[in-house]
Amino acid sequence: MTLKKSFDLSGKVAVVTGGSRGIGRAICERLASQGADIAVVYVGDKAEVEETVAAVAKHKRRCQYYECDVSDFDKCKEITDKIAADFGAIDILVNNAGITRDMLLMQMKESDWDLVLDINLKGAFNMSRHAVGRMIRNKSGKIINISSTAGCDGNPGQGNYSASKAGMIGLTKSLAKEVASRGITVNAVAPGFIDTAMTQVLKDDLKSKVAGHIPLGRFGVPTDIANIVGYLASPAADYITAQVIRVDGGLSV
Repeated sequence: MTLKKSFDLSGKVAVVTGGSRGIGRAICERLASQGADIAVVYVGDKAEVEETVAAVAKHKRRCQYYECDVSDFDKCKEITDKIAADFGAIDILVNNAGITRDMLLMQMKESDWDLVLDINLKGAFNMSRHAVGRMIRNKSGKIINISSTAGCDGNPGQGNYSASKAGMIGLTKSLAKEVASRGITVNAVAPGFIDTAMTQVLKDDLKSKVAGHIPLGRFGVPTDIANIVGYLASPAADYITAQVIRVDGGLSV
């Protein structure tokens, strides 16, 4: 197999949750550049998701968007059914949708715990639950969960977020073992500090302090994550499953 063919996703349909901006948009662009058609699942700003569609269009790939709260089990079924009907298949699922509601545990509201777990972890379950049956019937598929180094190491003030991302890692490993015999791989990517709207709220002095602990000396950018997702979604990664790949500039060293 040639190098180009190893990364070719022509004829594949990729579903990306939280694909309207940031890491999600970069993932959509990356998969489209490899030949995949893209279904973007989002909530919120329609103008943002239309920017993602425009970005994908530059790669001459089909792209449609679907509004869906991924914490809603029934809505996720409705959306995956609609995507499969519109595109004819679901070959790749990237569970990227996620939020934060940071607070020390002793001050955290129950509603903020529930909301983060519902979107980040239950959302990944909901979308995987409704997509994986189609992959099993096709005896192929790729599921990629966007976790976090917070799920590996924990972060003070992020008990809910860290728990949700750690849960995604457990889900990744369990599901990978369930579906490996059907030719389906399931992996997780654990970003460190990436320059997105989620980290832009941090004060400059804190950013500088954090960057000082990163061996590469800087925050990552969304394409750093998208590049790994593109690899895991491709034929080049057909023998990789149940893995967690940290993309953190060496922060874990």
